[in-house]
Amino acid sequence: MGRRSVGLKRKKRIKRSHPPGTLPGTLVAHAEADASPVQIFLFSYDAQRCEERAVRPEEIPSLTVPENGVLWLDIWGLSDPGIVQAVGDRFGFHPLALEDVLNIPQRPKVDRYENHLLIVLREVRYPEETEQVSLFLSDRLVVTFQERPGDPFDPVRDRLRKGLGRLRAEGADYLVYALCDAVVDSFFPVLEKLGDEVEVLEETVIEAPTPPTLRQIRGVKRQLLDVRRAVWPARDAMNELLREDSNLIRPGTRVFLRDCYDHTIQVMDMVETYREMASSLVDAYISSASNRMNEIMKLLTVMASIFIPLTFIAGIYGMNFDHQTSPYNMPELYSRYGYPAVLFLMLAVGGGMLYYFRRKKWL
Repeated sequence: MGRRSVGLKRKKRIKRSHPPGTLPGTLVAHAEADASPVQIFLFSYDAQRCEERAVRPEEIPSLTVPENGVLWLDIWGLSDPGIVQAVGDRFGFHPLALEDVLNIPQRPKVDRYENHLLIVLREVRYPEETEQVSLFLSDRLVVTFQERPGDPFDPVRDRLRKGLGRLRAEGADYLVYALCDAVVDSFFPVLEKLGDEVEVLEETVIEAPTPPTLRQIRGVKRQLLDVRRAVWPARDAMNELLREDSNLIRPGTRVFLRDCYDHTIQVMDMVETYREMASSLVDAYISSASNRMNEIMKLLTVMASIFIPLTFIAGIYGMNFDHQTSPYNMPELYSRYGYPAVLFLMLAVGGGMLYYFRRKKWL
């Protein structure tokens, strides 16, 4: 995954809204121009076995749900609406739910339909933009759609392959819980990195506030805002899923969903804490910059104050007076030690003023 400085300008967001007047349920691809081809992966498992393989688009109509197990269809990429439509036709997903999969970004939510649930979450990848993850839950069936390759589901896949924990012995609702929990838990490392950046910026603001520092502060605030937009509705979605009166979610799974809901609360607390810290950094930057400017102005004022009397003395002796015309016309100009005496006077005045400023603690 590529890295970039938080303070740099972000990639322009892609507008994915349908044109006004589009028929409900219309599927339109809204992928980037350089989007990779759609990839489809299948996990079919029960307590004793786990089958994993890639699936070609033409195989979708022939896919079957195991009688005593769970089928997980994991789809990476949304550049081909035909694949989304084929999956919807094969498993009976509602057209409006399929439209929500492609009409990105959706607010994290839970939608209930006749024979399935649609769960929409947002995944955060530091320092990239958020990504939508759509999960369909039906009887012994889970289908996930992601915008692009890469996700936090690798630990879930490893547990399926190795038969670790209770995942393979449970139903599709437990798999949905595990996937939702993986998305929510992926916020923690992102927030830890953003928290580290906030602490580094706090030290930088105090020691040496510069315009690039302010741009970095704005970048961190923007990242935290993206995380907040992803987590805040996800908390409501987890709460709604926890209270969902559906036979697709068993009572035993609701206990684990409650734990996932608690994690969203923890993430929200962290987000709000870091946002307050980042907001205070702007005030600290302005205060530090003002203090630094005041120090500079004070130093320049002291230097100017020292040179004012010296300039006055030099200005007097720079006047053209003829001593022969009048004995009062600067007789010291013809003194043997007149020049060294004036230099000594100027040094004495400057040194005396420096001593006075230090006594007053102005320096």
